[in-house]
Amino acid sequence: MTVFDEKRTELEQHEFMMGPERGRLAVALDLLTDSLILIGQHGVYCTSARNPQKPALDLQAVLSGMEGAKALIQSVMEELRQQRDAAREPRPAAGPASDSANV
Repeated sequence: MTVFDEKRTELEQHEFMMGPERGRLAVALDLLTDSLILIGQHGVYCTSARNPQKPALDLQAVLSGMEGAKALIQSVMEELRQQRDAAREPRPAAGPASDSANV
């Protein structure tokens, strides 16, 4: 079963609200967030031998990579939103360049 089958309801809901691109990115963010939570919980029990206050080094690397991926997805979603908003803004009507040119 693919992620499109497993998350069909969420994909349909987010794609309807945000459009296909941003909707799929939103579901990807949700998946990353859920994974970050699970890794964080695992990190409580799998601590570094050098510093028991921190997760093991491999978990730190996974967390860092996932947080970076999440930030990249968020930046793409914001860029898509800005492009959509810019396309919706009314454009000024074409007319004379300025009235002062006729003086």
